[in-house]
Amino acid sequence: MRSEDVVTVVGVGAGGWQDLSGTGRRALDAAEVIFGSARQLALLPDSISARRVPWPSPLVPALPGLLSAERGRATSVLASGDPMFHGIGTTLVRLLGADRVRVLPHPSSVSLAAARMGWDLASADVVTLVTAPVETLVRWLNPGRRILILSAGAQTPAAVADLLAARGYGSSEMTVLEQLGGPGERVVTGTADGWVAPAGDPLNVIAVHCGGGPPAPLVAGLPDEAYASDGQLTKREVRAVTLAALAPVPGRLLWDVGAGSGSIGIEWMRSHPSCQAIAVESSAERVATVTANAAALGVPGLRVVHGRAPEALDGLPAPDTIFLGGGLTRDGVLDRCLAALRPGGRLVANAVTVESEAVVAAAHAKLGGELTRISVQRGSPVGGFTGWRPFMPVTIWSVIPR
Repeated sequence: MRSEDVVTVVGVGAGGWQDLSGTGRRALDAAEVIFGSARQLALLPDSISARRVPWPSPLVPALPGLLSAERGRATSVLASGDPMFHGIGTTLVRLLGADRVRVLPHPSSVSLAAARMGWDLASADVVTLVTAPVETLVRWLNPGRRILILSAGAQTPAAVADLLAARGYGSSEMTVLEQLGGPGERVVTGTADGWVAPAGDPLNVIAVHCGGGPPAPLVAGLPDEAYASDGQLTKREVRAVTLAALAPVPGRLLWDVGAGSGSIGIEWMRSHPSCQAIAVESSAERVATVTANAAALGVPGLRVVHGRAPEALDGLPAPDTIFLGGGLTRDGVLDRCLAALRPGGRLVANAVTVESEAVVAAAHAKLGGELTRISVQRGSPVGGFTGWRPFMPVTIWSVIPR
């Protein structure tokens, strides 16, 4: 491959040209065209003769055309910090392939923040809010945890402080680190519940040391009280067993069909940051509840589809796993779900009524899989004593169709 067909991505920090390695400077000196944000391009010295092209907005849809137009010219791209850490480098590799992208990284803003804070980066959680709602942070909150947050802009610190205070973490220590490594570097500290600092530089990283707050379990089976619900909720004990049957794997997509309060899809996404889910629910009121529950529990990226299966499943991306919590007795739902699964995918169905159990029994006889029946009883006051109050038993069918 000709060198002109390789795009060189050069990571830069707030210090600009003076902080670049010799390799990075030589790549930019040799470039005929350089892409980057207006702020990044302004960091280049006048001695750089390449044509400077600021990124358009939105960027990603325009990238193929922009790069294709410059093919055959020595092309460089400026990126903030490490281009392969939530940066443009990963997008370019996905678009062009690794053989056409050469990456020259600079220390990421997260690495610089950990160094300034004296934190062990390996034991801190890293959360990006650059393109995600602030509610994403909720999933990471637990007493004593250290979190480094990639900020979306100048308003993010105040939004983070408000969220921490609202979630019972108002005593958390916050440090906002602006323009790390540059001449305008600035550090502001405080606590979430006392945060009064005005909006500062949009280029910032937020370090949060969580104070005492309500702990959130990492395993499946959040308390029922964690969910808003009209009663259509998979109970905690059954939910834990159901999630075990679903067996979440990083990067996999779940369909939660008949989502109710959304608990299965939400806890699927909480199992790993790369797990995705689509909740399908026919009730408009429950759609609103699912959306609110997802935000409250730190997975605002849960996609919610308002509609009734099987029609509502048309056009959705193929799932790796399906949970069928409702609609088993509706014509075509089970068959449509089985047909939609990717090869090697898994379907788990929960049956409560005699009619839905009959559907599951027939499907098990035809396709095999595993059947489990759960009966849960919880201790409850009976006068001055304690007795057992049973919930309706649930039959769980798990199958990987051949």
